[in-house]
Amino acid sequence: MSWIEHLRPWRTAVAGLLLALPALPFAASRADEPSVEDMKARVANVSIGDRPSLCLHISERQLDTADKLLIAGDSERAEAALKDVIAFSELARDYAIQSHKHEKQAEIAIRKMANKLTNLKHTIGHEDQEQVQEAIDRLQRIRDDLLEAMFSKGNK
Repeated sequence: MSWIEHLRPWRTAVAGLLLALPALPFAASRADEPSVEDMKARVANVSIGDRPSLCLHISERQLDTADKLLIAGDSERAEAALKDVIAFSELARDYAIQSHKHEKQAEIAIRKMANKLTNLKHTIGHEDQEQVQEAIDRLQRIRDDLLEAMFSKGNK
């Protein structure tokens, strides 16, 4: 039995605690926030300039969900959350470039999400690392697009 397999019961216990956190009193601030589904529905109804920050907020929330699910060993649901992270990061990039607003903030937020996934990758089982690495690679391409858009403006 490898040392990772020895950690599985601990990972499960920690995941259970993490999933129970929203029920704790100090998690009341999340109750004030709209659900991810509500935010997704709002994207089309806000101005183009406000869409990057809303899409990034959705990505960050879904990344937190994916993190908890991966630690808990729920790969299928984590994969769906990671797909949302990528999809809404791409939308944030597109809206930021289109509106010429929030490009820098989008790049910083996406870099932080990629770093969080890199750290997470080292704590999960080998079977889940591939999907996390794919998400990291996609986020890096999104960042590259944003950096290119920000720094190629003077070359026109």
